[in-house]
Amino acid sequence: MDLLADVLAWFTDPDNWQGSTGIPNRTLEHMRLSALAIAVAATVAVPLGVLLGHSGRGGLIAVSVVNIGRAIPSFAVVALALPFSIRAGLGIGFWPTFLALVLLALPPIFTNAFTAMRGVGAEVVEAARGMGMREREVLLDIELPLAAPLILTGIRVAAVQVVATATLGALVGWGGLGRYIIDGFSVQDNVRVFAGALLVAALAILTDIVFGVMERILAARGGLHGRRPFARMKRPA
Repeated sequence: MDLLADVLAWFTDPDNWQGSTGIPNRTLEHMRLSALAIAVAATVAVPLGVLLGHSGRGGLIAVSVVNIGRAIPSFAVVALALPFSIRAGLGIGFWPTFLALVLLALPPIFTNAFTAMRGVGAEVVEAARGMGMREREVLLDIELPLAAPLILTGIRVAAVQVVATATLGALVGWGGLGRYIIDGFSVQDNVRVFAGALLVAALAILTDIVFGVMERILAARGGLHGRRPFARMKRPA
């Protein structure tokens, strides 16, 4: 109970909400790094997964290769990238952590994008082709809208993992919410460690909720373009 009271006092201390080490600034640092990593990973993984899922060629091999990244600990990536970042003059914190987070986000995003495209009913695709739709139209107007909710699920899973793992940046001199945990450990301040862990958990939960709402809205509207895929197929040739 004493710990909880001390944590509550820590959160209500105005000094912890001000300046470069305050909660707002640390949260923004954490969110910027996480958002950038997710954006880059999605930019790479979604188009690749969508195209391979549409063609059905080489997708399983690509999924297997990408999923190798799941077996590599993020901390190991940070440690391996750190010397190269220092030699390149990129600093010791941001870029090694960013690389580790991108590699962490790639597998779930790519796998879901590929699986979502392959999961679109073959009869729907064949019907669209039978109506004379070109492959580009089938991809953009039929398959992609129907696959969009599951693709977003992959991004949601990756986003939660990235937010939780971005705390590693504090080990190599980066900021973010991980600073409270690492700095707390260094001075044996259990209150700061506990508070930092709560903040990271809260941000991860909030991320999951936001993406979950987006996913439900997208699914309820029938995909990326609402009811457009079905309306398009019913249009007379």
